[in-house]
Amino acid sequence: MVCSVRPFAAALFGGLILMSAAAGGAWAQSAPPEQKAAEQKSPEEQAKEEAQRRSVEEYAEAAKLPGNAGLPECVWSGRRIAMLLWRDDIDTARRHLELYERFGCPTEHLKIAFRCLVRQGNIDSKAQERLSERVHACWVNPDAQPATPTPAPAAPAQ
Repeated sequence: MVCSVRPFAAALFGGLILMSAAAGGAWAQSAPPEQKAAEQKSPEEQAKEEAQRRSVEEYAEAAKLPGNAGLPECVWSGRRIAMLLWRDDIDTARRHLELYERFGCPTEHLKIAFRCLVRQGNIDSKAQERLSERVHACWVNPDAQPATPTPAPAAPAQ
């Protein structure tokens, strides 16, 4: 009985070796998962990466502000307060203002940034990304003048 088990075990072991060699060869030919993932990103992933890159750039741009107004915690909370005030959510803005002041952020900068936002005029309430962009622009440069609409070209005289 011992003799009949040995050939079976040898065949099984040999089969396993052949299967692992074949699998190893196929694995060696395929690209690593990281490389495949980098090549095949969905549009959602690409949009996420773009938004993250833009956010990093916005904070780097704001870091150039004098004093504490450029600190990331001041930029983050200050922009949110300005957006809440724009949306007439005064109570939530007041609660965020306590946090903003606790971080040692300058309330004067918040005031002039919100003034800039108000001077810019109305924003489409459905376009929240536009509000965020305008708040950031006013945060980085509170002295920015409102964009003047370019007049429509006059119709040619006939």
